[in-house]
Amino acid sequence: MATIVPQLAEIAQLAADPGRANILSALMDGRALTAGELAAVAGVTPQTTSSHLAKLVERELLTVEKRGPRRFYRLATPLVARMLEGMMNVAVTGPPRFRPPSKIDDQMRRARTCYDHLAGELGVTLTDSMIERGHLTLEADAGELTAQGSTFLAGLGIDLNSPGRGRRAFCRPCLDWSERRPHLAGRVGASIANLAFARDWIRRRPQGRSVEITEDGIAAFRDLFGARI
Repeated sequence: MATIVPQLAEIAQLAADPGRANILSALMDGRALTAGELAAVAGVTPQTTSSHLAKLVERELLTVEKRGPRRFYRLATPLVARMLEGMMNVAVTGPPRFRPPSKIDDQMRRARTCYDHLAGELGVTLTDSMIERGHLTLEADAGELTAQGSTFLAGLGIDLNSPGRGRRAFCRPCLDWSERRPHLAGRVGASIANLAFARDWIRRRPQGRSVEITEDGIAAFRDLFGARI
């Protein structure tokens, strides 16, 4: 009888290497990075990074695109990001390991991207506010944007009527590893994140996937979404 166990073991082995784990985590913000950038993140030599990337591309966890003479790597699908976020949730529920708190940890917990949508305190608070205002309903593994929610987002200039890419989920919960509550993923979550970047409510930091909430963003999230960040 066919079994998925060998493939599961293969994926687990790929993600278990610290260097590859750092590479996958760095790409969790949905951006594409070069091998040189990923080598710096992974803390290994360029040669070792090339070997890691070749294995991840071969197993279709990453895709590679050429832009002139340079190659850029990104997560292959949102499903890979969802897998990694799930692994992070399992990791934080394991036996605690002492590590002095850092500024980066605080920034990640406050606001970050999870592939192409918002996570951390920011993502969870926005999701809670949309639920409280009747814009959104979430269940364990599914979500639905209400008619009121569709009107609200349309008023912000978000067009959700265009065809989605592939089999991308429209609206779903994603368990937040730092808040231990769901934030909003899928096309709806991605559209809100795109709007926030476009209007300078949030800004990417030079490294990592934490984001800075601007003063305009704090006001917009409060006045438009009813979310106090």
